[in-house]
Amino acid sequence: MLRIGIGYDIHPLVEGRKLYIGGVEIPSNKGSLGHSDGDVLIHAICDALLGALGFGNIGELFPDTDEKYKDARSEIFLKDVKKILDEKNFEIVNIDSTVILEEVKLSPFVGEMKKKISSILEIPFDKISIKPKRNEKFDATGKGDALACFAVVLIKSKVGE
Repeated sequence: MLRIGIGYDIHPLVEGRKLYIGGVEIPSNKGSLGHSDGDVLIHAICDALLGALGFGNIGELFPDTDEKYKDARSEIFLKDVKKILDEKNFEIVNIDSTVILEEVKLSPFVGEMKKKISSILEIPFDKISIKPKRNEKFDATGKGDALACFAVVLIKSKVGE
């Protein structure tokens, strides 16, 4: 049995915060504002996996009203979602994602992001696609006020239906 899920996340960019994308700290004068570290890539992947499983969303599992997640690194969310995936006997076929960030060039960091995510999810590096894009000065992301991410995942059951 194959299942597909889509995830999306967006956060404002502000001075005085670190910028984490895909579990990697990206040099920038602005960081993602969020209750946790605001890692849009990991958040979108979590939501895509949870959606494919029919299991709600990241905000339900890790609410921003819970102080234990204040400034938490998003890798902990991805590790917990991986546990759910394993408990439900599903494995990841592939992940395709697009990160939208205007000012910072992400291409030099894509390999490190893929390595981090593949390690957490225990999948081969080549099952992950991360495509950095810009919004060419349109909307909040294009003006450098926000960053966003879309992620699509395909999962398959490890057992017959």
